[in-house]
Amino acid sequence: MLPAMKYCPVCGAEVAREVPEGDNRERWVCQRCDTVHYSNPKVVVGCVAERDGKILLCRRAIEPRYGYWTVPAGFLELGESLAAGAARETREEALAEIEIGHLFASIDVVDAGQVHVFFTGRLVGGYGAGEESLESQLFAADEIPWDELAFQSGRYALKMYLEDRGANNGVHIHELRRARL
Repeated sequence: MLPAMKYCPVCGAEVAREVPEGDNRERWVCQRCDTVHYSNPKVVVGCVAERDGKILLCRRAIEPRYGYWTVPAGFLELGESLAAGAARETREEALAEIEIGHLFASIDVVDAGQVHVFFTGRLVGGYGAGEESLESQLFAADEIPWDELAFQSGRYALKMYLEDRGANNGVHIHELRRARL
C-alpha cells in the first residue's frame, strides 16, 4: 500500500514506482536525483489512565469520529519516546498529568498504515477537556460506553487493560484489518 506521490520533495522532479536496487518491494523513486521515498507506518501512542478504579476517557471534538469516546491517544512526534508521547497526548487531550506504567498493548492497524501502542497510567492530578476533546470523564468498568467508543484499537486496549487489571501480563498484540473494523 503506497500512498500516491507525484513529485520528489527533495528536487521536485517526477517520481515513479519501482523496486530500487537492493530492495525487494516497490517504492517511490525520483527519476532525477534517485532518492528513494519510503512509506512506513505511523505510530499512535495512548494511555489507559486510572484513578480510584476509574478509567479516563475523552469525547472527541475532531473528526474522525466526532462525539465518540476514546482513550487519550495520538501520533508520536519525532524526537520523543513512546512513553513520553503517550503522556503528552494524555496531557493535550485530557489536560491530565499521569505517571506512565508499562506498555501493555500493540495493535497493527494494517489498512490505515498505523501501529497503535498503549501504556497503563495513573492519573495524578485533575483533568479536563483539551482542544481535541469535548469533555473528559472517569468511568468505572461497568460504566464504559462501549457502543460509543471511537476506535477498535481503543476498545481492544480497554478490554485487555480490564482483563489484566492489577497485573503485568506482558504486551497483548492484535491485528486489525478492514474486515474486522
